[in-house]
Amino acid sequence: MNAFTEALGRVPPLLAAHVLLAAAALALGIAISLPLAVWSARRAGVARVALGAASLVQTIPSLALLALFYPLLLSLAWLGVPALGFLPSLLALTLYAVLPILRNGVAGLAGIDPAVTEAADAVGMTPAQKLRLVEAPLALPVVVAGIRTAAVWTIGAATLATTVGAASLGDLIFAGLQTQNWALVLAGCVAAATLALAADALIGLVERGVRERRRWLWAGALLALAAGVLAATVPLWLKPQRTVVVGAKNFSEQYILARLIGDRLTRAGYRVEYRDGLGSAVIFGALAGGEVDVYVDYAGTIWTNAMKRADTPPHAAMVRAIGDWAQRTRGVRLVGPLGFENAYAFAMRGADARRRGLRTLDDLAAASPDLTLGSDLEFLERPEWRAVQRAYPFRFKAARPYSPTFMYRALASGGADVISAFSSDGRIAADGLTVLTDPKGAIPGYDAILLVSPRHAHDARFLAALQPLVGRIPVAAMRAANYQVDRDTAKRSPEQAARWLAAKIN
Repeated sequence: MNAFTEALGRVPPLLAAHVLLAAAALALGIAISLPLAVWSARRAGVARVALGAASLVQTIPSLALLALFYPLLLSLAWLGVPALGFLPSLLALTLYAVLPILRNGVAGLAGIDPAVTEAADAVGMTPAQKLRLVEAPLALPVVVAGIRTAAVWTIGAATLATTVGAASLGDLIFAGLQTQNWALVLAGCVAAATLALAADALIGLVERGVRERRRWLWAGALLALAAGVLAATVPLWLKPQRTVVVGAKNFSEQYILARLIGDRLTRAGYRVEYRDGLGSAVIFGALAGGEVDVYVDYAGTIWTNAMKRADTPPHAAMVRAIGDWAQRTRGVRLVGPLGFENAYAFAMRGADARRRGLRTLDDLAAASPDLTLGSDLEFLERPEWRAVQRAYPFRFKAARPYSPTFMYRALASGGADVISAFSSDGRIAADGLTVLTDPKGAIPGYDAILLVSPRHAHDARFLAALQPLVGRIPVAAMRAANYQVDRDTAKRSPEQAARWLAAKIN
């Protein structure tokens, strides 16, 4: 119960951001859908195109739709358009809100008795008067029902905005799933469900008031909706304009390091907030664009994904080259390596590796037709996987992506025979896994490196707070901190593991 109470304490600022995002998307969806519904009701051809396009959008998974806006907005970065955060989330959720409102609007207008519209024409009403005085009041109950559906859809889909850098209740859900902190998951789900039910109930009262022509009912419900949005978003208006944003990817080590960095910046006098759950494909762009101020990445990730390099130089040379490239091309400052490496490492259950006589990736390639590979959500699409495939002729029976936490569970349960593990993960030793060697050097170095946005690249106070971390975190300490969060019993939160790690390295 204490864990759930603590998780609920993190809800208000995320709820505020969630409400603002969902309300803005719904309002924009209404503004687009209602005029389009009137036009579609007048023109059958327009209706076919508009409803077809809106239906097509609904067939795209919401997570994919959010991701698709990233490259689109990135191409407009030279105009100052942010590719991450609120804007892509707003655009994607607006498109999702359009269909139910548009469909109900068209249905409501088409369902009006032709005799009524003929009578309006007979008394000399203009099209605008007929719409305002006759058609809109008759179609309004059906339209409000569509808005009610759109509101629930939008609130639910907004939890996925976490993946593109927008704060939402999804922050709690994604972080909880990754760290197996079910109190966080429950807090995020309860808050999102309560918000959706409250919005549905209030819009339902609007619908009922319109249908029964009870002005006090629908006006009161609208007033309650407006007051609810205002009250829920109070934490946003009270928050200082400028805070330091510490970014993190979607696994335990990143959550721990983000809190370690955040604690140091807080002690240095900065106000800190966290943006968790970002993918490797977007977090460096968020840093370069100033939407994230600092985060930890890995040399091999920047080398292969951002720099598009396929060679594998020595670790020190790679880190120097990354620092020069990041500063020259994006204005990003490399503070330095933290002292440990978190490389991709193919791991198997120790007993299985010994039974099959597998020690290297060459051995694994020969045995791969009988094995199932489990990977994290990114690995199979990354350049590193293609480099490994070029070096070793893998022909796995199947390859399945998992969230990192569940990837290890899949290996333990037999759902996977080999996984793309992380070399600094404490579960490798705790679970007795065997890491296969890479004799051809196909996997580049993955030194953990601390990166700072252009806004703070020359901020002496900011850099002084971070500098003591450079070269101070040995891999053994990082593994121990990671295992505190990832183990099944006596689990610790990322905040607690970060405090333990800070004490260990001081």
